[in-house]
Amino acid sequence: MDKQKKNASRLDPALAERIVAEVREEEIVAMSCDVINIPSPTGEELHMAEYMQMRLEQLGLNVTWQEVEENRANVVARWIGSGGGRNLMFNGHMDTSNTGREDFLTGAGYKPFAQVKDGFIYGLGIYNMKGALVCYTHAVQALQRAGVKLKGDVIVAAVAGEIEKTQWGEFKGKEYRGYGYGTHYLVNHGILPDMCILGEPTDMHVVLEHFGSLWVRISCTGIYVHTAFCEGREEMNSIRRMYELMDTIMKWIASWEKNAAHGGRKALVNLGGIRGGHAWRASRTPEKTDLFLDVRVPPTIPMSEARRNIQQMFFEMEKKHPDWGLEFESYVSVPGARISEEHEMIHAIDANHERIMGKPPVRDVVTWCSDASVLTRYGVETVNYGPSSGPRDKEGEKVQIQTLVDITKIYALTAAELCGVQT
Repeated sequence: MDKQKKNASRLDPALAERIVAEVREEEIVAMSCDVINIPSPTGEELHMAEYMQMRLEQLGLNVTWQEVEENRANVVARWIGSGGGRNLMFNGHMDTSNTGREDFLTGAGYKPFAQVKDGFIYGLGIYNMKGALVCYTHAVQALQRAGVKLKGDVIVAAVAGEIEKTQWGEFKGKEYRGYGYGTHYLVNHGILPDMCILGEPTDMHVVLEHFGSLWVRISCTGIYVHTAFCEGREEMNSIRRMYELMDTIMKWIASWEKNAAHGGRKALVNLGGIRGGHAWRASRTPEKTDLFLDVRVPPTIPMSEARRNIQQMFFEMEKKHPDWGLEFESYVSVPGARISEEHEMIHAIDANHERIMGKPPVRDVVTWCSDASVLTRYGVETVNYGPSSGPRDKEGEKVQIQTLVDITKIYALTAAELCGVQT
């Protein structure tokens, strides 16, 4: 069977037209403004969850409130089909990439106040990824208004705690519990569809693979002494020692980024943080310096293998400097994810994207992570395909209104095709 036939939509053209006609731009814009205007940084998703619960109950869906922890919840809405069809989940996180309180982020798109101008909606979260939650909701509504009865279930899951952050050391509390926190709870508590679409901001590209993330701490110790008494012992300063270690670390990074490259993407390593000493007492040498790395790992390399690779470099440094008190710790391990291009969900998205946009979607491999890492480990085949309109810039998060409208239509058609229409 050639690719054109394989990707042809199985939906009746007249039915597809009826569904698409029920997607209403003004309602999408109104809900987009609503969700932007509800601040929901990681750990503070409660009011956003209450809003999603209200909106999904208005559609007559079977809505479950999953309390992940005090004042944090997932909202899971199920449109129950007649039976005999596949169950499709639309999953999206409610927490935002930033809090909206950062003084150094001044653009309108970094604040929880919606602005509509020049065909775009600006505001914190519309890009990552409240816009997708809006599109899911209106895709279901369009199907209902078109009088469609599905065989399989459609699940809309609004989850807490997805943003890339974690607890470490003194950084404790719900504001640091991200990286799949809500979706882990979701699948651990009975929500197991056949497949899932994550509407992460992919510019309507079909992301078949994304990298994983391994966070590592490398530390060294030194003497703690007054500046006046460090003469002759300057090289025992832990910051100076870390400076010397950096040559080895940077060489490892260059090797990893090249040798672990995948899908046309470098296996990036970010120098995510460094700390040592006491700003309030610079007259003392720092007794310890910590370096924090974010190592991106392709889905073809097991996380344990990636950890061994960087740890081998650490062992070599430790052997060379046995009296420097070197320490190694991995404290985040989020595997990459991938889905076959031959999966029925990919064929359905391809066909319906082409029906609406007039051309097939672009394929992509990305170095960011998503909750596909969690879902695929539970056997839920997952693809990232969502609404965004170019990268964030100094103005912050924004999405073109037409993008939101178009992908809502595609989501609705894809759900109908995958879940099956009862005739």
